[in-house]
Amino acid sequence: MDRISIAARFSGLLGIATLGGLAFAASASAPASPPGKGERDWRLLEPVTYENITVFPVVSSAGADTSEFLTLDEGLASGEVLVTEQGSDAMVRSRGNRPVMLPDYNRGGASVNQLVLINRSKRPLLLLAGEMVSGGKQDRIIGKDRIVPAGAPPLPLDVFCVEHGRWSPGFSFVAASTIVHPSVREQAAVKQDQNSVWNAVRGGTTSARAAGAAPSATLSPQVLDETIATSAPTQSYAKIYESGRVGGSVEEFAAEVQRRFARATAGRKGERVVGVVVAYGGEVAWSDIFASSVLFDHYWGKLLRSYSVEALARPRLRETASREEAGEFLQGLTGRETQETDPGVYRWREVTDGRLAQIELDALEPQPLMLHRLFLRRTS
Repeated sequence: MDRISIAARFSGLLGIATLGGLAFAASASAPASPPGKGERDWRLLEPVTYENITVFPVVSSAGADTSEFLTLDEGLASGEVLVTEQGSDAMVRSRGNRPVMLPDYNRGGASVNQLVLINRSKRPLLLLAGEMVSGGKQDRIIGKDRIVPAGAPPLPLDVFCVEHGRWSPGFSFVAASTIVHPSVREQAAVKQDQNSVWNAVRGGTTSARAAGAAPSATLSPQVLDETIATSAPTQSYAKIYESGRVGGSVEEFAAEVQRRFARATAGRKGERVVGVVVAYGGEVAWSDIFASSVLFDHYWGKLLRSYSVEALARPRLRETASREEAGEFLQGLTGRETQETDPGVYRWREVTDGRLAQIELDALEPQPLMLHRLFLRRTS
């Protein structure tokens, strides 16, 4: 890890800011931009509760057509998307089988917080903060939501490491079919700090409320420390949370939530599930909502597992959040706004107000469409 200089990391971030005509803007107090037609036709169903988690299904009668977008799992599995370490001496093949030299944006070889991505497909690629790619010199997660246009040149990809103790030979990555749990995802998507990401991986949760009562959690700090010592010496996210001791509890927990969720959402006419609002104990904490039920269905299995990890890392509190409190996570937030735009491709915007944060990703072509909305209560 000490091979990666602070200067290299900053120059990598500069490359992301300038490549492809990205434009940034911030205002001290601005409301989120209005959604496109049909968006926010959202309604909460009755809550699904198990142990210390409550999941409120979000349904809509106005789902959009999102079939033109490629997801990371699909792209990596088909070979249409390639994610690699940086390296000026590295070469890959384009969709037309032509050699493409990978740029070295940091001029210093591989970087902890930057990879190179090539979209060789004919569809724009959707990336979500917290999605994991496995391999290379370390496992990484996507730093923020974005869209990569079809046929784009190799571009720098902002990432965070979720494997603290490895920096070994490796070049390309495969899909891990994992989205890290909310405490880790928050540190990447909102706080955007590598050390905070590592701490959340090792600690399980960043919830201050949970920290004071962690021994009552299934995935207590002691359990996680023992798992790292015996099964995950490099502090790999995948090895920690998929180990025999931890993974079994997570899968059992997620399976029970899914059984209840399926019963609660079955047989709906004219409405489809497009997202969820999630509470732990009595605290509404997280929400993921998509433009269509197709996108939600694609991500739901990974998201459910991530929510389950978070629940097991928090105290087994039996309070239940109210539907009214969950409904507040469907409202637009007014506060400090930051935007990032790739003209003709996407607009990313974040609005923060105290502990609340709202992040939305809009596709700009062929017509404006909000693809994903993240709303969370910050834990740190």
